[in-house]
Amino acid sequence: QVQLVESGGGLVQAGGSLRLSCAVSGRTLPSYTMGWFRQAPGKDYEFVAMINWSGSSTDYADSVKGRFTISRDSAKSTMYLQMNSLKSEDTAVYYCNVAKGWSMYQRREIDSWGQGTQVTVSS
Repeated sequence: QVQLVESGGGLVQAGGSLRLSCAVSGRTLPSYTMGWFRQAPGKDYEFVAMINWSGSSTDYADSVKGRFTISRDSAKSTMYLQMNSLKSEDTAVYYCNVAKGWSMYQRREIDSWGQGTQVTVSS
């Protein structure tokens, strides 16, 4: 069983930046695709970004492409999401995830969830 603990959320003004972290324990970090989902108030879960086991391949939702950067540090068993040029529509609870396989664009592809961290962007 893997444990995922997110941190780094908070309140930021539009145009600002935040870096989310996800500490992983209970499973070897390098072996799995990982990523982030988010859920805005009153909306469904939304794919944000993913990174493969080696860190050599990443993908992003169109809504965050060019503004967010996902990375992972296997030595520290930690994954990161650098969020720049934040917009009010980025306000959501952000979840760290481990995929069942190589892809994680949909909820059914997720094996594990963190508890979530709130990101609030004020306009």
